[in-house]
Amino acid sequence: MTKIHLIGIGYKPLDKKAKEAILRSDVILANSRLLEVFKEYSEYESVKGRIKVLGSIHETMEYLKTEVPKRGSAEVQKATISLLASGDPMFFGIGRLITEEFDKDAVEIYPDLSSIQIAFSRIKETWGDAFFMSVHGGPDPAKRRRLEYEIADIPHLLATHNKLAILTDKENNPAKIAKALSGPSALLHFCSSALKIFVCERLGYPNEKVIEGTPEEIAGRSFEHPNVVLIINSKKQRAKSIEEGFVFGLKEDDILHSRGLITKNEVRAVTLHKLRLPQKGVFWDIGAGSGAVSVEAARLMPELKVFAVEKDEEQITNISSNKNKFSALNIKIVKGEAPEALKGLPAPDRIFIGGSSGMLEKIIDSIPASRLSSLIVVINATTIETLNEAMQCLERDHFSVDISEVSVSRSKMAGNKRHMSALNPVFIITGEKD
Repeated sequence: MTKIHLIGIGYKPLDKKAKEAILRSDVILANSRLLEVFKEYSEYESVKGRIKVLGSIHETMEYLKTEVPKRGSAEVQKATISLLASGDPMFFGIGRLITEEFDKDAVEIYPDLSSIQIAFSRIKETWGDAFFMSVHGGPDPAKRRRLEYEIADIPHLLATHNKLAILTDKENNPAKIAKALSGPSALLHFCSSALKIFVCERLGYPNEKVIEGTPEEIAGRSFEHPNVVLIINSKKQRAKSIEEGFVFGLKEDDILHSRGLITKNEVRAVTLHKLRLPQKGVFWDIGAGSGAVSVEAARLMPELKVFAVEKDEEQITNISSNKNKFSALNIKIVKGEAPEALKGLPAPDRIFIGGSSGMLEKIIDSIPASRLSSLIVVINATTIETLNEAMQCLERDHFSVDISEVSVSRSKMAGNKRHMSALNPVFIITGEKD
């Protein structure tokens, strides 16, 4: 049986088992950068004739697929392959691809220290309370992990985490990260001087360096590759919802809106319950209006990516004001009319349609496949015609459909007496597709 020994290098000598694996391997795979690192190891001279240099992760995986039987294959090959990786290959590394592609019984893993461990030790900060992310691209962006974060997500992550540790690449570099924290939108929520950015260059190499600076200082520099970025918020500014002690239950008067165009409190509560929001993923709020549902969703799930789609300029201004007021940095405002405005957005895990401007059928038809185990679509309707259209379109597209009618009455004072006044009923249509 072919055996893959996945061996992390870079920061400490090989342990006994890793050394034995390399010495008995038929071939040792490495990229050019790791080869330079491995030349400093005592084992190099003994095995240098068996080293095969590959240019990329894609090339490495293609080579392994030709040499190692696929998971469940009856074919038996007998070879021993060592694959050199940087640091801990199971920490945002090639280890995930290897264990997904090949039988785990055929893989042995020998981790080194991770670059993040080294980086935190260099700046003498604890790392148990840090949030870890990777903006390192990989060979096929379409196959990157579903819940990977992007540079644009960094401001809202800092709203809920005191420390960020970020693995970079040449394109998604420290300067680009710093620019995301030095723009006007970020400065509404963070005091720039409270953010400390540490760029740890070429850790483990003789010329390693740690550069500290503000977002503005780091944004104007270039850095040696490879590097990692640590961000410390020394004066953490809590989101307004956290300061007030609650994360759900905004009143209509709390949310800037125009001409009474807002999802009413009671309807908003039922709508969010029907959505069953995931902690992470993508949420589309189509016809977002004032952004009431978007803001509540963003506050409830700070790591959820919320796309508020709206065509009206006045309402877009309202959404922006509400986003800033409540530090809902995980909301991205998308200007335009659905379904055209939905093109290019990441595939949704949840969708709320509060307004469709007569395009409901086309919007439902444009919904891409879910990325989670199920996709939930919630539609609010005030007319029987919209109710019927929503139900027919969802069922035609193989959603299971549930319908609720919410009728709300609120008390009002008339003279010295209190009376109940009814609001317009709202149909809440929930479509779920496994």
